[in-house]
Amino acid sequence: MPSRARSSETATIVLDLTWELHNWDSLMKKMYQVDLPPDPKEVAPTEARNQEKERQSRFFNVRTRVMGVDLEALNNQVEERKLQEATERSKKAAYGTNQVQYDLVAQMLEKEEAERTRRLAKKVQNFREQRQQLRNRREFDFWDSNQLWREFPAYLGDNAPYYGQASLQCFSGEDLERAACLRMQQEQFQYSLERQLQEQQQARVDENCTDMLDDQLRLAVDMRAAQLAKLEESCRIAMMAATANANKAQAAKLAERQRREHQRQQEVNLMEVQNQITSDLLAENPQVAQNPVAPHRVLPYCWKGMTPEQRATIKKVQETQHHEKEAQRQAEQALDAKWESQAINLAQAAMELEEQEKELCAEFRRGLGSFNQQLAKEQKAQQNYLNSLIYTNQPTAQYHLQFNTNSR
Repeated sequence: MPSRARSSETATIVLDLTWELHNWDSLMKKMYQVDLPPDPKEVAPTEARNQEKERQSRFFNVRTRVMGVDLEALNNQVEERKLQEATERSKKAAYGTNQVQYDLVAQMLEKEEAERTRRLAKKVQNFREQRQQLRNRREFDFWDSNQLWREFPAYLGDNAPYYGQASLQCFSGEDLERAACLRMQQEQFQYSLERQLQEQQQARVDENCTDMLDDQLRLAVDMRAAQLAKLEESCRIAMMAATANANKAQAAKLAERQRREHQRQQEVNLMEVQNQITSDLLAENPQVAQNPVAPHRVLPYCWKGMTPEQRATIKKVQETQHHEKEAQRQAEQALDAKWESQAINLAQAAMELEEQEKELCAEFRRGLGSFNQQLAKEQKAQQNYLNSLIYTNQPTAQYHLQFNTNSR
């Protein structure tokens, strides 16, 4: 019975693997579609380089460069931005659609997996109910301790077949149903032997079936791997062909752009030569250099030089400026002379005042000296008077001693 269960489980696993290989085949076909657009990450650097070249050619071309705001370029940028946003929205919508499809596929796969699990569990349960019943088991139930008690009913008599030799109901030499017991034992042995032979034969059949299924499974896996390898090789060849075609188209587009750029450059050069020939740029007309907004100014890139009248006017203005400068210089020299004479007069006056101050100081010193001499003479006469008339008697030590005694 266990071998049959293993064979059924093996068959179920083989069927599941076959179904999964079928789903994998469909997913691989969806994955390796050759009509998919190119990868944006590979196209973006090439477009960026082309745009940078166009921008540099537009900026560094002095003939077509626009000083200020280029309205056309701004409009082109707005259009490119709108186109890019529309492309991004379409990509997001496509990604959302693919995501919804993948979600649906994943849900279908989950449902089928759950259904397959449910069917397998149902088959296992049916197998257990049909092939693994309690009455057909040959093992002793260790978890049922009352099994032996339930197998033997209550006491029915001395000849009850449920009691053995250990029951003390039958003793040696009193077995009246020995032949029946031996026949039953032989039948049971024969039944067990036939059952074992059937099980061994069924096991060999199941083993052969399992080996055959394993061989079929390996063969299917090998065939599927070969098919996937061929599909991958074909997809790689298709991608290489698509890449080569895209490179050829891009090279043709680049060559066409270069040809148009060369043609446009030739047309611009021809137009420039024609404009130089027909315009007043190479002529000697002085009116060409006159600025229409400010008449007193000239256009530097169109100026051809000054006229004789302009030169004469400039020379006359220069002479007038020279005379004015000379008169201004003479007036400054006269003013400097006046300032120098005034400085000399001030210096002479300062010297006279200094001499007068010196004379006054000398006279003051002479008067002060004579006053000091007179005061010295008076003081000397006063001192002589005091020494000769007032302080004639000098005090002695006895006078000081008597003075001190009286004061006590």
